[in-house]
Amino acid sequence: MTAVAQTQRADGTFLRSRLGSLLAVVPLAVWTVNHLWNNLSAFQGGVAWQKNVTEYSHPIAFFASGLVSLLPLALHTIWGIARISTSQPNNVRYGYFANLKYALQRLSAIGVLLFLGAHIWLALLHPRLVEGHAEAFSDIAHEMHHHGPTLAVYVLGILGVAYHLANGLQTFCMSWGIVSSRRSLTKLNGLSILFFLVLLAMGWGAVYALWSAGA
Repeated sequence: MTAVAQTQRADGTFLRSRLGSLLAVVPLAVWTVNHLWNNLSAFQGGVAWQKNVTEYSHPIAFFASGLVSLLPLALHTIWGIARISTSQPNNVRYGYFANLKYALQRLSAIGVLLFLGAHIWLALLHPRLVEGHAEAFSDIAHEMHHHGPTLAVYVLGILGVAYHLANGLQTFCMSWGIVSSRRSLTKLNGLSILFFLVLLAMGWGAVYALWSAGA
């Protein structure tokens, strides 16, 4: 391989990495935070939850929302699978904390992919395409309270989403050069932990509200 070809390949890899990280934060991060926030309306009851989570002012709004979230998710998934298939963790040889986070990021990516696949089908596509209506509050609340596997999947799935997004945001800020000094990196690490805990509290809070309503 010539030097020019190697340079072009490196540039292509660099651009794909930047594009993949960009799609991980914008708009997926914004959509995730908004989705978790809307689900907290379960504390206000079924009517409020249906209005904030499943109702749309116009069919076009539904498809636009799906396009904004699902298209970047699909592109980021393809990029992530390529990254996983071409990278090998070295935790045994180098037992650094950063290497552990790297391995957990890849592991959480697999779990999040499985969780989101099931969630999108059961909560979005199946009710609308098969049953002809949006997911009912009473249905998801009943499943949360009376079906242990559903509760476990949501608890673990939200844990994976919170970690993957918080750690991905930290990596994004580092790779894009937003932070670079040792002091700013320390602050960024604290902010990523705080962001992880906030996401986890929002997600598990919504699960608790649904679980309580299912009683």
